[in-house]
Amino acid sequence: MPVFQLKKISAEDGRDIYDMLQTMPKDENGLINNVNGLSYEEFKAWLTVKQKESEQTGLVDGWKVPSTTYWLYADDIPVGFGNLRHFLTEALSKAGGHIGYGIAPQYRGKGYGKELLRLLLIEAKKMGLEKVLITIHTDNIASQKVALANGGLITEKTDERIYIWIQIR
Repeated sequence: MPVFQLKKISAEDGRDIYDMLQTMPKDENGLINNVNGLSYEEFKAWLTVKQKESEQTGLVDGWKVPSTTYWLYADDIPVGFGNLRHFLTEALSKAGGHIGYGIAPQYRGKGYGKELLRLLLIEAKKMGLEKVLITIHTDNIASQKVALANGGLITEKTDERIYIWIQIR
C-alpha cells in the first residue's frame, strides 16, 4: 500500500497538481474540476483565489460557503483531490453537502478514494464538525461505497441523489 499524504491547497502548488487535474473530467458525477482546460498561468491564478476562499469565514458574497481544497498524494504523486465546505447552507443540504472528492482516472479502483475521504474526515474534525453530509448521484456506485466504508449512513434517497451522513469519531 502506498504512503498517503493529504496536502492543503497552496498558491505555491505546481505542475504536478496541474497535470493531474487535466486528466480529470471538468464535471463528473457532480464533482466540478474548474482547472480542466485552463492554461498553467490561469491555474496559478485559480490557486490564489481558492487559497483565499479557504481562509474566509461566513458567507462570501452573500451565498458562497468557505471551502478548503486538499490534494491526495500516494507515494509523493498527486492522485486526487477533495473539497471540504466549512458549513452548509439550505441549498447545499439539498445538493453538494460538506465534502466532494475525486480520484484521477488512472488511479481509480485501488482504494485511494476511501483513503482520501478518511483523511478529509480528519480535517473536518479539526474544523470542529461533528458530522458531515455527502450527496452522491444515484448512479455513482463507487462513491457510495467509499462513503459507506467510512462509516456513512444513508438517510435519504431521491431519483437524483443519495444523502449520506458520516458521524466523525
